[in-house]
Amino acid sequence: MPPLSTLIWFAGLAQLSVLVASALVPIRLNWREELGVLKRLHRQMYWTYGGYVVMAIIAFGTLCLTCSEELASGSRLARVLAGYMAVFWGVRVSLQAVFDVKEHLTTWWLRAGYHTLTLLFTSFTTLFAFVAGRS
Repeated sequence: MPPLSTLIWFAGLAQLSVLVASALVPIRLNWREELGVLKRLHRQMYWTYGGYVVMAIIAFGTLCLTCSEELASGSRLARVLAGYMAVFWGVRVSLQAVFDVKEHLTTWWLRAGYHTLTLLFTSFTTLFAFVAGRS
């Protein structure tokens, strides 16, 4: 098994790769038209919340790529940060079970991507929960 810091580094790379799928969401779900019926403030809030999620993922990925040794160290800060990342990804993987996505998974590559994301979210949750639980 690779060292924990290596697993954390690869998780950083994988978290940043999730942003590829994230960038496709507004296009695949036709946000311009679908959100167009909302009032301007609601549209702005929707994009702002999405931006915050993207920035959090960029921060997590960057921290894992640049500070993998420190995150693997077991320090209190490393455990707290890993705990937050475990909760973040745990909530996200839980949402996979309740989102009604079937009508949007129209091709084999969209279905494969969806299941890959579920696997990644589960892996992130497991890894960061492990890191957070270390003493």
